[in-house]
Amino acid sequence: MKKITFLIFLFISSIQIAQIKGIITDVKNEPLSFVSIYLDKTVTGTTSNDAGEYVLDINKKGNYTIVFQFLGYKTIKKKVAITAFPFELNVQLEEEDIQLNEISISTKDNPANRIIRNVIENKDKNTDKYSNYTAKFYSRGLTRIKDAPEKFVGISMGDFGGGLDSTRSGIIYLSETFSNISFQKSPKKFKEKIVASKVSGEDNGVSFNRAEDSNIDLYENSIEVFNDLVSPISSNAFSYYNYKLEGTFYDNNGKLINKINVLPKRKNDRIFEGSIYIVEDDWALYGSDLTTTGKQVNLPFVNSLGLKQTYNYSDKIDAWVLIGQTIDFDIKFLGFKPKGKFSYVYSDYNFKPDFTENTFTNEVLSFEKDATKKDTTFWNTLRPVPLTKEETEDYSLKDSIKTIRKSKKYLDSLDLQGNKFGLFDPITGYTFRNSYENWSFSYNGPMLRTGFNTVQGFYTSAGFSYFKTLNEEGKWWSAGINANYGFSDKRLRPTFYFSKKWDNFSKPRLTISGGIVTPQFNGRAPIFKLNNTITSLFYRENYMKIYEKTYTEVQYSEEIKNGIYFFGSLEYAKRTPLFNTTDYSFAKQDTNGYTSNNPLNPTDFENSAFTEHNIATLTLGTTFVFGQKYLSYPDMKVNQGNDKYPTVSVNYTKRFGASNTELNSDLLIANIRQNITAGNFGDFAYQLRGGAFLKQKNIAFMDKLQANGNQLLFPIDRELNSFNLLEYYKFYTNDKYAEMHMEHDFKGSVLGKIPLVNKLNFHLIVGGKVLLMADKNPYSEYSVGLANLGFGKYRFLRLEYVNANYGNINESGLVFRASLF
Repeated sequence: MKKITFLIFLFISSIQIAQIKGIITDVKNEPLSFVSIYLDKTVTGTTSNDAGEYVLDINKKGNYTIVFQFLGYKTIKKKVAITAFPFELNVQLEEEDIQLNEISISTKDNPANRIIRNVIENKDKNTDKYSNYTAKFYSRGLTRIKDAPEKFVGISMGDFGGGLDSTRSGIIYLSETFSNISFQKSPKKFKEKIVASKVSGEDNGVSFNRAEDSNIDLYENSIEVFNDLVSPISSNAFSYYNYKLEGTFYDNNGKLINKINVLPKRKNDRIFEGSIYIVEDDWALYGSDLTTTGKQVNLPFVNSLGLKQTYNYSDKIDAWVLIGQTIDFDIKFLGFKPKGKFSYVYSDYNFKPDFTENTFTNEVLSFEKDATKKDTTFWNTLRPVPLTKEETEDYSLKDSIKTIRKSKKYLDSLDLQGNKFGLFDPITGYTFRNSYENWSFSYNGPMLRTGFNTVQGFYTSAGFSYFKTLNEEGKWWSAGINANYGFSDKRLRPTFYFSKKWDNFSKPRLTISGGIVTPQFNGRAPIFKLNNTITSLFYRENYMKIYEKTYTEVQYSEEIKNGIYFFGSLEYAKRTPLFNTTDYSFAKQDTNGYTSNNPLNPTDFENSAFTEHNIATLTLGTTFVFGQKYLSYPDMKVNQGNDKYPTVSVNYTKRFGASNTELNSDLLIANIRQNITAGNFGDFAYQLRGGAFLKQKNIAFMDKLQANGNQLLFPIDRELNSFNLLEYYKFYTNDKYAEMHMEHDFKGSVLGKIPLVNKLNFHLIVGGKVLLMADKNPYSEYSVGLANLGFGKYRFLRLEYVNANYGNINESGLVFRASLF
C-alpha cells in the first residue's frame, strides 16, 4: 500500500512543473479525448486523454497563444500570460456549426468531387513540403476486455496480469513508447529509435507500438497497415467511393474547411467510410474520421476499426502536418471481446534535417540503452499525454504484484494448479512445469500422432521431451525421445534428438538426431500424413510412398550476417525398402485394391524402387534476403525481409560413402521467390526453382530431383510449391530441371467493379506453372479461380479451375483448398 501511495504521489508531484495543464469538456461538461492542443502556428503540442486532461510542456514564462482543435468542434484560441508554473487552463468546446451553402448540385457538378479531384492533383505538391523530417513520436496502447472467459478449451486463462475485476473485466494491456523518428519520402525510408518503452506489469517493458506501423498516410494510394485499403484520396478513389459535401466552416486562421462524407460504392471493397476534412485552396487534409470492418481488412474476428487524424498548419513550410492520430478496434473471437485504442502524438518536427548516407540503414528500429528501464519520474516529465486515473491505477497495481508473481512461492503455486494430471492426458499429452527454474518436462501423447498407411497399417507415436530456458535472450536447450509403432507391420521405430539455441539475434542452433523413420520418396514431402490417412481409409488411395531410414544426423543453422543465412547438415543412413502389409480400408474392396509402395511401378508388389544401401549425405545451404530490414529489440532481432527484392537460396548436396559408387552424387539447387504488393491492384507472387546434378548417374530414386504433385480435390497445400494436376512421383530426373510458379490475387480490383458480383466479395486469382526436365516433355498449368470464399466473416477458402498440358495430353480439373499458408 505504501508503494502504491508513493507512486501516485510521485505522479501528482511530477506534473507540477513548467507546464500548462487542464481539462477539456463540451458544453455538457463531458470530457473530450483526443483534442489537439498546440502553440499557434507551430506543430508543437499534445493531446488530451480519455478523461479530457492534457499537459502542454512549456518551460518558459511569457505570452502564448494556445490552440484547441477537435474535429466536429469549433477551434478556439486562448491567449495567456504565464507568470508562474504550473498554469491551469480549462476550456470548453462548442460543436462546430457546419454550414452547407445554397449550392446548385447536379450530377455533372458535385462540389465534393471537385474538392477531391483537387486534393488528388495536389498530393505530391503537399507532401513534398515535408519530404524529409525528424520528429518525436509518442504512442499509448490500451486494451480492455469484458466478461473474459475463465477457460479456453479447458485451459485456465488466469487474470491477464491482475487487471480484471470480479466480473473478469478490465485492462489487459497498457503500454507506452517514446521515440525519435526520421523519414525520407524519396526513396521512401524510415528509422525509429525508441528512447523509452514500458508495458504495465511487464519486466522487459518492450512495447510493440512501432511508429512505422502506425504511420497511416492517406496520401498514399493504399494503406499497407490496413491490408492495402484504398485511400479516400487515392489516385483511383472514384472507382471505389462516392463523395458528398456535408458543409463548411472556418478554422482559427480563417481557412475554409470542407467536411466531405466518404461513401463506399460497394460495401465489400477494401474501403473506409466516414468523413475527411479538406482545406480549401491548399487542398490538404485537415483531419479524418474514418471506420472500416474486419471484412475489409481480411481479419474476420475484427468487428470494426476506427481511424482519427488531426493535422496542423506549419507556417515554416506552408503545409498541413499530422500531429495526432488514434486507432480504435473492437474484436470478437472465440468468446473473447477485447476493445482498445492506440493513440499517437507527433511533435518537435524538424523539416530540414541533416541526413547523410549513414542516416538510414537496414536497421529500421533500435532501442536506446536502458530504454525499457526508465523510472516513473522520467516518464512523468516526458509523457505528452497525461495518464487517466484508471491508467495510473493499472500501472500501480500491476507493478506492485509484478515482484510477487516472479517469486518462487507464487510460481510454485501456479505450477501446482497447472501440473495436475487430467483424465485425457494419457491421450492428449501432459506437461510438468517448473516456472521458477524455467524448465518443463512433457509427455507427448498419441492423439495427434496417429494415422494410417498401407505399410504400417494404423500407427501411433508417443514420447517424452525436456525444455530448459537459460536466459531471456533466447538461449535454451531441449532433448527428447519418441517411439512410433505400426500395428500391421508390428514394427517399433524409436527416434531421439538434442537441440540447443544460443540467442535470438543471429539464432545459432545445433541439433543432433537419429533413430528409425519412414520418410517419403520425395524429400520435399508433398503429401501430408492427414491427407494420406483420409484418402486411404475412405477412398482406398494410398498416394504416399515411403521407405525406412535408420540414421544419425547433425544440423547447424545461423544468420551469419544480416540477410545471409547458413544451413548445414551431415547424415549417415541405412535406407531399406518397405512393402504393403495391409489392404484395410473403410471403402468397399474393388478389383484393383491399393497400389503398391513402389512409386516407379504401382502394380509391382514384390520389387522396390531401390535396393538397400548405406550412404552419407552432406548438405550446405545459403539464403540471401537482399536489403533485409530488421528491428533491434533489447532481447532479439526481428527480421522483416524486403519486398523490393527476391529471396535467393542456393544449396549443395553431396552423397558419398555408398558401397555402390553409382549411388554417390553431387547436386546443386537454387530457388528464387518474391511477394510483390501491387497496392490497389492486389498481390503478385512467384517462385522459381532449378537444380542440376554435376554428373548423370544411376542414383537411388529418393535422391532424384522430383516435382511436387497433387491428386486431391481438397489438398492441404503449400502455396506456390506444387502442381495442381500432376501425379505424384510422375516427374523425376537424375539430370537437371526447372520449375516456375506465378500467381496474382487481384483482391477486389476486378470483381469489385462488376454489379451484383461485387456483393459477394470474391477475389479473382490467376496463376501459371511450368515444369521443365531434361529427359521429359514440358508440363504446364494455367489456372483461374476465386479466393475469399467462406461463411460469414470466415473467408479463407479458394476454388480454382486448372488446365494442364503435357506433350499431346490436355486435361482440366477443379482444386478446392484453404488459403492457410
